[in-house]
Amino acid sequence: MAWRSALLLDPAASDDTREDWDATFRVVDPDGPVLPLGELSAQRGDGIFESLGVVDGHVQEVGPHLARLARSAELCELPAPNPAQWRAAIARVATEAGSGENVMKLVLSRGVEQGPTPTAWITLATAPDNFRSRSEGVDVVTLDRGYALDAPAHAPWLQLGAKTLSYGVNMAAIREAQRRGADDAVFVTTDGFVLEAPTASVVLRVGDRFATPSPAAGILHGTTQLSLFSFLEARGFSTAYETVPVTDLTTADAAWLLSSVRLAAPIRSVDGTSVPVDRAFTDELNAYLLSPRD
Repeated sequence: MAWRSALLLDPAASDDTREDWDATFRVVDPDGPVLPLGELSAQRGDGIFESLGVVDGHVQEVGPHLARLARSAELCELPAPNPAQWRAAIARVATEAGSGENVMKLVLSRGVEQGPTPTAWITLATAPDNFRSRSEGVDVVTLDRGYALDAPAHAPWLQLGAKTLSYGVNMAAIREAQRRGADDAVFVTTDGFVLEAPTASVVLRVGDRFATPSPAAGILHGTTQLSLFSFLEARGFSTAYETVPVTDLTTADAAWLLSSVRLAAPIRSVDGTSVPVDRAFTDELNAYLLSPRD
């Protein structure tokens, strides 16, 4: 993934109503030294982030991503981000995108330990080539996430549902999936219900009905999944948020991993069991997801 640009933000209070934000931005070299050694994003993964797809210079789903960033900040007791400042910063970084697919990452960290303010920045990079996963599909394995479906209700300190920088477990899960000969993993609860993939939402199709695990299970409310559900509903399909038993992964008519950059990747096998792949319909989904979406 090749870096294209990076911008540091001086985070403003959420109620700051200024109209010109340029004085709060600083362009930096994405390959150069920028953050101090005491930065808690690096020391402890103490921060939150969002990854946005950028297609031909258009940043996808800015509003939903900023809403989720604010929700993550609330869960992690970070200062509420100023949406107008972040929108202005996103627009400025997007001017560097050009044609093709890129990925923009928004980061809000607690800052330097015992420091006065949080740290915030945005990066822009060329997106990975996801053609193969979109067209041919992915093999997944199910991995136990280590908690039951009701964990979010009695353990809020786990910050389940926040998109934090602490992605060590997620990356370890992908490595374990690859050790088992698969492309990706799907997390499941100890009591046998589907959660999400390490970097994606899970959507299943049964007939004309589409379902995804409920965010109440302590998973991210996927921005791409929300957009796709709106598209499907406009097409006359029904959509639902449910508790999804693991067995549904192999009995569904089709299933996908959805994320802002990979978009819709059909699941072609689960723990070695083949799952039907509707390539024509997947192409329709990705054509929509690659169109400008606000």
